[in-house]
Amino acid sequence: MHISTNLPGCVLRSWRPEDKAALLLHANNRNIWRNLTEMFPHPYTETNAVQWLSIASSPGTSIYLAIEVGGEAVGGIGIIAGTGIGQYTGQFGYWLGESLWGRGIATASASALATHALAQPQFVRLEAPVFAWNPASMRVLEKVGFIREGVLRRSVFKDGQLIDNVMYAKVRDA
Repeated sequence: MHISTNLPGCVLRSWRPEDKAALLLHANNRNIWRNLTEMFPHPYTETNAVQWLSIASSPGTSIYLAIEVGGEAVGGIGIIAGTGIGQYTGQFGYWLGESLWGRGIATASASALATHALAQPQFVRLEAPVFAWNPASMRVLEKVGFIREGVLRRSVFKDGQLIDNVMYAKVRDA
């Protein structure tokens, strides 16, 4: 899969085995881990990278893409497809190497994937929970049309703290 963004030199594409070194370089970062679910380990080891590249290349309804800038995988973005009664809802998430924060890459990437996903019959709703201590990610989601739906108070235990989780969602127009 290959999705263009509105930022020159930034594309979303399938993960490749040769992304392992870049994945290790950018993913092994406590500041990134702190804002992600338990699916994202810290420290991020070579074994983790190999496992992730295998998961990301497996066929299925979920979408797992690399954020590529200047020919290098510098982050990840994806949607975990819902099942059962939530089959039209996807859990939307992304991460970006810290050295690239503040350049509009996350916003361009989130916009491109959300637009692509909501044009597919599979997704009608995208949900993006954000830890309360991460206002930068909230701003990214708001810029690309996600709406803050509520706060799940004291619902997440991360980094030794019990914190709020803020739910954002973007829904396909009827």
